[in-house]
Order: sequence, then structure tokens, then C-alpha cells
Amino acid sequence: MRGALLVLALLVTRELGVKMAETCPIFYHVFTAVASGDEFLLDSSLTKVNATEPERTAMKKIQDCYVENGLISKALDALVMITISSSKDCIVEAVQNTVEDLKLNTLGR
Repeated sequence: MRGALLVLALLVTRELGVKMAETCPIFYHVFTAVASGDEFLLDSSLTKVNATEPERTAMKKIQDCYVENGLISKALDALVMITISSSKDCIVEAVQNTVEDLKLNTLGR
């Protein structure tokens, strides 16, 4: 499961053509809520993104896995997340997407 949420989010983001600058903060916010094990925090995060009931159910099941696996699992996933997010490829991709978004916004598209 390590990094699975990140990979899924990045695949969906690319396929839907959603701007990375908009989706990355949302992804990290929801991921943090899931990994925290706090149901209230997860519910408020999912409300912000207008999650459907099946999406809420799925995220709560993932959160249950984090709770069952304890602190070591959370720490390992955080390490994977930091490693992926701070990789050269990820940073270059994020910068390129942001520059492209700025160009498109400047041109009024």
C-alpha cells in the first residue's frame, strides 16, 4: 500500500488533465487525514473535496488499515511520500506544470 495513494492520485490527475498546482495540496491534505487515523479530520477533508459516499467508505477503509498497522506503518509511508515528493523527477515535473499553468493563465486560456 506504500505510495499507492500517491501513484493513484498522480495517474488520475494526469488522465483528467487537472492542474497539478490545484490537486497536490488537496492530495497531501487528504493523505495526512487518512494516515492520522482521525475520523473527524478525514470527514472534514473529504467534505472539502465533495467526496461521494463510496469514496468516503473507501477512504475510511484505508484509514482503518493505517490504524491497525500502527505508528511504524505511518512512519514508513511518510518516508515513502517524502522520498517520492522530493525526488528530482517529481520536482522537475511540478515546476514544469506550474510554469505551463502560469503561461496559460497569462494568455487567458
